[in-house]
Amino acid sequence: MSHENFLPNTPEDIREMLAAIGAGSIDELFAPIPANLRAKSFDLPAGMSEFEMLAGLKALAGKNAGDLSSFIGGGFYDHVIPAVVDHLSGRAEFYTAYTPYQPECSQGSLQALFEYQTAICELTGMEVSNASLYDGATAMAEAALMMLRVTERNRIVMDGAINPFYRQVVKSYLAMVNVEVVEVMPVNGAIDRTAFIAAIDEAAAGVLLQNPNFFGTVDDFTDIVAAAHAKGALASVSVYPVALGLLKTPGAMGADIVTGDGQPLGNPLSFGGPSFGFMASIKKYIRNFPGRIIGETVDRNGKRGFVLTLQAREQHIKRHKATSNICSNQSLCALRGLIFLSAFGREGFVELARLNYDKGGYAKQVLASVKGVSLYNAGSTFNEFTLTLPKSAAEVVETLLGQGIAAGVPAGAWYAGLDNQLVVTVTEKRSKEEIDTLAERLEVALWS
Repeated sequence: MSHENFLPNTPEDIREMLAAIGAGSIDELFAPIPANLRAKSFDLPAGMSEFEMLAGLKALAGKNAGDLSSFIGGGFYDHVIPAVVDHLSGRAEFYTAYTPYQPECSQGSLQALFEYQTAICELTGMEVSNASLYDGATAMAEAALMMLRVTERNRIVMDGAINPFYRQVVKSYLAMVNVEVVEVMPVNGAIDRTAFIAAIDEAAAGVLLQNPNFFGTVDDFTDIVAAAHAKGALASVSVYPVALGLLKTPGAMGADIVTGDGQPLGNPLSFGGPSFGFMASIKKYIRNFPGRIIGETVDRNGKRGFVLTLQAREQHIKRHKATSNICSNQSLCALRGLIFLSAFGREGFVELARLNYDKGGYAKQVLASVKGVSLYNAGSTFNEFTLTLPKSAAEVVETLLGQGIAAGVPAGAWYAGLDNQLVVTVTEKRSKEEIDTLAERLEVALWS
């Protein structure tokens, strides 16, 4: 079939575009692509009615695994989402709103983001927040860039127990600039304190930490933050937001920057996205902060109003002096996070965190008592922990998936020598019966 059947451009349009780039034909344009990767034709089915199409899609969706007992975490978490989150975020005022370039016409969106920033500051113990970033991994990478700008140094020290996806994004961000990234690998699922502090020298721009870390280990980094400051370096801590209902805030640890992923705050898993990244800091560094910051002011009549106070993006007035290439924020997902936090309130959020901690503690006790299983973590945990199994964790996960249980995340995919380690997550949605069933079937999978 001819290309014209699938393109809105006329044959003359195509000839003009090919001539402009110096290509003689469509085939010549795609010549650099290996022949075996190019489709010779498209075997498309005959058209169908809307009813037939929906029936076909439902049949395909029916093949997905349903009603799994999920103990998977590793950065994405299966939390309760109150109905009010969907209801309010789905209102047309928010759901169809575009970026508020004209603040005077966008007061509702701007106020929601201002309140969101306030909630993030309250949650993290910091002084300023932006209007959100893309996700937790890119937020951590932006924190690394921010520390490089502030200190004018070229070395980042990163804990090897940080989520592997996050670490890879950080290294990808910094790959094309003259920056040395030093990874200090953990010991038994916890930061190697002595080695990590020893790696912080006068060339270090900052340190990247995570609490809880990928293995679920909870820590107090006050001493490491102090060690970084003593060398003139900054400290950034990535957090699991639900855990902040109980844990010491990074602000209380003395951190300069706090980042994290907002998916646990009212956003569904949705096959990995979308979500939002949050980022907060101390006011001292606000001029080096990426993204947008919404501010509060008054109009000429003295009425309360909201404006885009700071915009670091290169398309605006900063141009080549921009602090970041982040061009947008995840307003709708961030709004869901605000509604989630507002719906729970301070006491409800603490109760949510306590449920996660208690259920995680019960699961840790029950699973670690299974024959041949032991706890890998050297330190305390929140709702996520790592088990050492007597056989391959990946094999065990595969076996239990066939029984309707997603048992966790095998650590061996990212850490050499940890093929038998399994990261297990227990949120408030997991019942005692589900945990007990996992323990029973885990033992059978290990020893049958």
